[in-house]
Amino acid sequence: MPRSYDQKLKTLYILDYLQKNSHEDHPVRAAELIEMLAKKEIKCDRKTIYSDIATLQQFGIDIITVPGKNGGYFVATRNFQLPELKLLIDAVQSSRYLTQAKSHDLIEKLCNEHDADLLKRNVYIAGRVKTMNETIYYNVNDLQDAINCNRQISFKYFDWGMDGKRHYREKEYIASPYGLCQDNDFCYLLAFSDRHGITSYRVDRMSDIRIINEKRIPCPELTGKAFFA
Repeated sequence: MPRSYDQKLKTLYILDYLQKNSHEDHPVRAAELIEMLAKKEIKCDRKTIYSDIATLQQFGIDIITVPGKNGGYFVATRNFQLPELKLLIDAVQSSRYLTQAKSHDLIEKLCNEHDADLLKRNVYIAGRVKTMNETIYYNVNDLQDAINCNRQISFKYFDWGMDGKRHYREKEYIASPYGLCQDNDFCYLLAFSDRHGITSYRVDRMSDIRIINEKRIPCPELTGKAFFA
């Protein structure tokens, strides 16, 4: 890779590393940044680190410089404060409709590597077994898209058998989606269908969701509106 290209990436690598690894109680030293860049085959010295940090600060990144022997740099302004992160992580971990894998993935995205040690939350709630449906995360996104564009959906619906496998119901479902809600730790779709009238479907039991061309059937009981644009 050309040296000039490496140097352009260098500042981005520094910012990414600080966001993932720095903390008020754990400032990252220049030597640590030099070592990180060396692993990416990018050579630099302390002067260039100081220059890159100054550039990021000038751009508006809230990087604090901690002077002294044990000093370094840390990103001060983050999207969430520590108490807010703890609240979000408790909600994610205790959520029954997210799989263990998806919960872990979301928590990793919320935290940087240093915060991860501080945010090991052990939430034990009786009877809350995680769902086995890994696609629910994407189901929610598809359902929100259908609601936003005022379209009906088609989908398959299934039950979990004693054998741990999905047992699909015979017919394909067609419904007008209106909203999502959480109740008893499950996520439900509030909808109207010709087959069931006003009803709800457990999102973790839905699969093969497709947005179809037909507009949603007006349902004042769910929306308070008789017609839709």
